[in-house]
Amino acid sequence: MSYRQIPLDALIINRANDRHGELENETAAIAWLFNNFEQHMRNLAKDIVSSGEVFEPPLVFPEGDKFVVFDGNRRMTCLKLLDKPRRAPTVELQEFFSEQRSKWPGDFPHSIHGQIETDRDRIDDILFRRHTGNQGGVGQTTWDDRMKSNFVNRTGMGGGFNVADEIEKRLTEANMLPRKKIPRSSLNRLLSSDVFRNRAGFSVNKGKFELTHAEPMVLRALRRIADDLAEKKIVLADIWDVDGKRAYLDQLETESALPTAAHAIRRDNAANPHISKAVRAVPVPTRIAKPHNRTTLIPNVIFSVVWAGSTQRHRAIWEELQFHLNLADHPNAISVLFRVLVELSAQNYIDRTKLATVSSGDNLAKRVLRVAEDMHKQGKIDKKYFELLQKFPQADALLSADTLNRYVHSPNFAPSPDHLRALWDWMADFIVHCLNS
Repeated sequence: MSYRQIPLDALIINRANDRHGELENETAAIAWLFNNFEQHMRNLAKDIVSSGEVFEPPLVFPEGDKFVVFDGNRRMTCLKLLDKPRRAPTVELQEFFSEQRSKWPGDFPHSIHGQIETDRDRIDDILFRRHTGNQGGVGQTTWDDRMKSNFVNRTGMGGGFNVADEIEKRLTEANMLPRKKIPRSSLNRLLSSDVFRNRAGFSVNKGKFELTHAEPMVLRALRRIADDLAEKKIVLADIWDVDGKRAYLDQLETESALPTAAHAIRRDNAANPHISKAVRAVPVPTRIAKPHNRTTLIPNVIFSVVWAGSTQRHRAIWEELQFHLNLADHPNAISVLFRVLVELSAQNYIDRTKLATVSSGDNLAKRVLRVAEDMHKQGKIDKKYFELLQKFPQADALLSADTLNRYVHSPNFAPSPDHLRALWDWMADFIVHCLNS
């Protein structure tokens, strides 16, 4: 740990702040803070100006000649916008920060005293302790359940089950433990979500370790991961975010180091007839309860989606459809947003997998069909669900691309809540697979 003066221009507002999860860049992170906490941000800026200082130094991590802010993103955003008001996301906010800057007492600071940490595990330990109390307003804003979930999903800390403990135990019993010490925090971070655990052949259900694939293949995969971490072939920085975790697991998959659908343990799943009896390499939606009164398109239950920076618009639409828009009051808005979500999700799969069978001129129906064909080929969906998705291009079917298109373009085709629910139930597993690709 060290403290030093850091130029404001060298500070980077964290695009992967646990308040919002991964975003595209610093500009998106600044915009998110004002979209969600505009009044708090205004109050904080006024407080900084009236006091002429920031009382707590930011917690930062060096990245080249820059410093990524891990704690103090709101304060540093205010300072950076006071320094350069034109960086504010709206004209009104640009005027606000220009006005506040004119009120600054004395010389404006173009650098800030910051706490520099080069150990990311220590940064997470600090964040874990700072964001558990009841704080708000001008001070640090308490993390809500989603923010805490982002932290747990990113780091594997505080989830109630220590994956690294269980993996070490099983590798020891199989006499497959690496000679060098496994960096446990990195292992927990890599396998922080069932989306990633399932690719290694296991899941965590109700606090218990469960194999989803044949044990010999799972142990082989876990030994390879443990070796890579212990030998520092893969370090914490390589698997810091969702894209890094996916890239590493994709590499293992290309080397045939991970279990495949052929190694899946078969088990019944009566809850959803469209889900394959085999547990696949990409998990299907996890549903903990069936809501009694479903008022939104997406049921208010848990789906196993890991949100990356590239899918933040997808996530925003998803949350509007799951938490904010009532089917009885907003069927037209919901139908249009649902079509957008289907199209963006399919495109995410195409981009992530570099699907060669899709051409730029293909319409939505063809794109969904090509994605479904690839999912079936890769063993991610079973034959029955694939045959159901094959109906999507059929113009006469009620559950089809034509239906979604008419929701947008036809003046006489009105969506009904019951039909929209049926559409979601039909497409849900497809969308989740696309988002988790």
